[in-house]
Amino acid sequence: MPQAASSEVAAAVAEAHRREWAFVLAATLRVTGDIDTAEEAVQDAYASALSTWGPRGIPKNPGAWLTVTARRRALDMHRRAATAQRALPKLLGPGEYLPDAPGRDGEDITDDRLRLIFTCCHPALAPDAQVALTLRLLCGLSTADVARAFLVPEATIAARITRAKKKIAAARIPYRVPAASELRDRLDGVLSVVYLVYTTGHTAPSGENLMRRDLAERGHELARMLRVLLPGDGDVAGLLALVLLTDARSSARLDEHRELVLMENQDRSKWDRSAITEGVALLREALNLRPPSRFALMAAIAAVHDESNSWSDTDWQEILGLYDLLLEKWPSPVVKLNRAIAVGFAVGHAEGLAELDALGAEPQLARYPYLAAARANFLARLGRFDDVRVAFEEALILTENDTERRYLQSRLSELTG
Repeated sequence: MPQAASSEVAAAVAEAHRREWAFVLAATLRVTGDIDTAEEAVQDAYASALSTWGPRGIPKNPGAWLTVTARRRALDMHRRAATAQRALPKLLGPGEYLPDAPGRDGEDITDDRLRLIFTCCHPALAPDAQVALTLRLLCGLSTADVARAFLVPEATIAARITRAKKKIAAARIPYRVPAASELRDRLDGVLSVVYLVYTTGHTAPSGENLMRRDLAERGHELARMLRVLLPGDGDVAGLLALVLLTDARSSARLDEHRELVLMENQDRSKWDRSAITEGVALLREALNLRPPSRFALMAAIAAVHDESNSWSDTDWQEILGLYDLLLEKWPSPVVKLNRAIAVGFAVGHAEGLAELDALGAEPQLARYPYLAAARANFLARLGRFDDVRVAFEEALILTENDTERRYLQSRLSELTG
């Protein structure tokens, strides 16, 4: 392999981190059976790539190179700890146990990334810790990006992840693939993780691109794997339907200049009709299994949009009714926000704005740019242009995705003109 320039190496390592982190970590975890050891070995592998790929050249398969390097590093760490490990049973009291070896149960979970999700979603961990830990480990997201997904301060997420790891170490929770009988106990956490993986990729919290396509594709793949694993589960069917019905609109979200196009103005001929057909079929299956899950209800909302011929033909009364049902099942601030938008189109712009204004007291929405952007939208429709400018400026301050920032700036420029 020819020698590579330092800039090429840095770009290749960054791309490998973005695309291969989950594969490398999950494969290394199967060797170590311990998250901290696996994470340390993988970080060492990426550091080694920075110093090695320059003189030796960038490998044809960076993911394979990183996996082999990380696993070798993990085995070296394991050998150094072998003496202490052999002595450990003598130190354990009655009733204590060693962690199970990785991969002993649940061999029908064939993808290492899916193994990692089920492993992280141990029922002994709090649900929010399960999701935060998996987003950090599976996706390699920064703590700041995980915090944006949760709508909480970065310090809160950092503490949450640290506490989860300490609990794993203190309680000696075995990181292993669950047996089939244990899958149900972990499924809700797993579904939440896959959903957040997809949505974080669908609209990246920060950066120059609207989407992180690798994360969106990873969420899609994992939802399909869950469908194979649990083909008769309504929650899984609802999640896959939601991903398909949402992703079907992706190709129309940017114009030829890579600028943002809101759904109201999208060219619906660009929507993926085969994905919509598959998603609607899955949705019918999920809705027939009562009561419908939150994922099935969100998929139903997406289906109303996807099956409408135009924005003006959208059945906003049906969408509002579905949000009412969703709010009962999942009373989150973001659901309240989206319901308020539905009120604005189903009842009236002034009524929707009043609902949005009432949400200003929600702590989790205090720094959520879409609340300010939604207010600006209704204020513009009501002709309150001075207030529109303030709302757009607030959204612009809070938004860290460059594509969304350009859209907001263009709207502000229109107002100035």
